[in-house]
Amino acid sequence: MANPDMTAAAPGTAPAAAGEAAWDSLVGAFSDRDFAGFRDFIMNAAGISLSAQKKNLVVSRLGRRLKLTGCRNFSDYHRLITSGQAPEEAQTAIDLLTTNETHFFREPQHFAELRRQLAARRQPGWTARVWSAASSTGEEAYSIAMTLAETLGQTAPWEVFASDISRRVLQQAVSGLYGMARAREIPPELLRRYCLKGSGPFAGQLQIDQALRQRVSFMQVNLTRALPQIGPFDVIFLRNVMIYFDLQTKQQVVARLLEKLQPGGLFIVGHAETLFGVTDRLEMIAPTVYLLPERQA
Repeated sequence: MANPDMTAAAPGTAPAAAGEAAWDSLVGAFSDRDFAGFRDFIMNAAGISLSAQKKNLVVSRLGRRLKLTGCRNFSDYHRLITSGQAPEEAQTAIDLLTTNETHFFREPQHFAELRRQLAARRQPGWTARVWSAASSTGEEAYSIAMTLAETLGQTAPWEVFASDISRRVLQQAVSGLYGMARAREIPPELLRRYCLKGSGPFAGQLQIDQALRQRVSFMQVNLTRALPQIGPFDVIFLRNVMIYFDLQTKQQVVARLLEKLQPGGLFIVGHAETLFGVTDRLEMIAPTVYLLPERQA
């Protein structure tokens, strides 16, 4: 198959293991007051609620940034990213503190339900629009695109919009380049139809075919802030992100997204998540799949 023509995304900046003594020193220099500062930072920036058990995670993900930015300690680094004078470094900290675990066709029942709903709603002149609201490195968005292409046709009028707060993961998403181990997650017929196998310097990697990549648009979006002028959408995926929000943030984010969902549209959340106590505007039609009722006359 063709050789991917795009380079892999830059590796993350999380520190490598530096020895037990160095690690103990780094943890010892990270006070409860420091943790509270970073906890407030990521809550204000991304709506993510960090429990006290995440203290070592913050140290491991941000520790190397002290040396790279010339900061003497975590207090100096916190002042840097909250000063408003280093927006690029603040974005780097957000990238490092957000969790970006995802897979192709994760929770496959959702894609089976998406196929059923698309087939039932298909009609002449309809352009299906789907939003992957927390797309991470893009596997969910491309899984949605493959599902639309298979159900509605590769040249049919459909659109996939994908967003994430992390600029780093969006760079990989746009490239569509993944380790070959990811191939196991994609049904074989879809792997042959929509993926390219790397060779030479790209051996061990696969890339989403360019024709499919061009059907997916990516944008950096903070779901806890006012949304850009997008939509409306027929389907919104908001999966495996609300588990990091407190109840108030969940309510605010869901209310904001529902304003971008067409009446009669689908709202899909992760299997570990619930909308109980979050909103009363949706009706469940399948486990973790909800319908926004048509407006009453």
